[in-house]
Amino acid sequence: MAEKVLVKGNEALAEAAILSGCRHYFGYPITPQTEIAAYMAKRMPKVGGVFLQAESEVAAANMVFGAAGAGARALTSSSSPGISLKAEALSYIAGCDLPCVVVNIVRAGPGLGGIQPAQSDYFQATKGHGHGDYQMIVLAPSSVQEIIHLTADAFDLADLYRMPVMIIGDGMLGQMMEPVEFDLGERRKLPEKTWATTGTEKKRPHNVINSLIMNPDDLEACVRERYERYELIKEKEAMAEEYMMDDADFMITAYGTTARIAKNAIAELREKGIKVGLVRPITLWPFPEKVYQKYQDKVSAILSVEMSMGQMVDDVKLAVSGKVPVHFFGRTGGNVPYPAEIVEAMEKIAGGDK
Repeated sequence: MAEKVLVKGNEALAEAAILSGCRHYFGYPITPQTEIAAYMAKRMPKVGGVFLQAESEVAAANMVFGAAGAGARALTSSSSPGISLKAEALSYIAGCDLPCVVVNIVRAGPGLGGIQPAQSDYFQATKGHGHGDYQMIVLAPSSVQEIIHLTADAFDLADLYRMPVMIIGDGMLGQMMEPVEFDLGERRKLPEKTWATTGTEKKRPHNVINSLIMNPDDLEACVRERYERYELIKEKEAMAEEYMMDDADFMITAYGTTARIAKNAIAELREKGIKVGLVRPITLWPFPEKVYQKYQDKVSAILSVEMSMGQMVDDVKLAVSGKVPVHFFGRTGGNVPYPAEIVEAMEKIAGGDK
């Protein structure tokens, strides 16, 4: 068994990226993810990697574009408004079918907002983010240990499907410290990057990476091929945790650190005789619809608990095809839901007599 060390979430993510083969980091400081950049500034020179603090988030994301085009494992990170600035480059990266990993340690918004934790970037992450027809795989860890595992997965998924992958957390997860093992486990077998612009040495034709396709039929065919890949991802890569759902009459659904808070509420609710379980999406895109469908004829109601104004609710409703009432409880602006608040909301749904 690997030795456990006490590590902050942001720093665990950075070290996991290095262990996963990332040697190119481009970023710009913004709270609450600045420790990722600071850690990379210290560690990258020691492992033969490149750390570059760009002049802006826009520049950082375009540097990732260049490194990804050369086949390198590249990472950028930011928090909410900084991620918005990266949107154009991420659309270009997706349009060129390039792999990269982007991290959003979410802060409260909109606008400059505040540095407290939030989950109010769900729409931005899961609904395409930038311009055009494209998606990103979105991974939502709920512990520092899971950050390590999902960071390794993020780089593998990006390379396997040639697309951007986002790791999304909140300021609380980025700042908390927990004992972890830096064991990435068994990794995926990945194809060779024959498409990369690494120089030909006159041994092969030139590789061209470009998202400008002027012929409408050619562009449509390219986009349709990408969406066929997305359907494969939906089938193979959707992930969720099911917690105490075997005998549940009611479901709470939440992701990230909010799901951890919900587990405390579930313990209290069960002590009161209300059988509640949890479904925690680990992939926000693709959304794990099949897991929800397993319970659409078994639970009487679903409560979506979020640090937002209910951005995940519509995806939950679609997953259960409207067969189960979906309620919402959330805090926003940087406020965190308390277990007692979740208990009260679920008691009202359950009628207080279950």
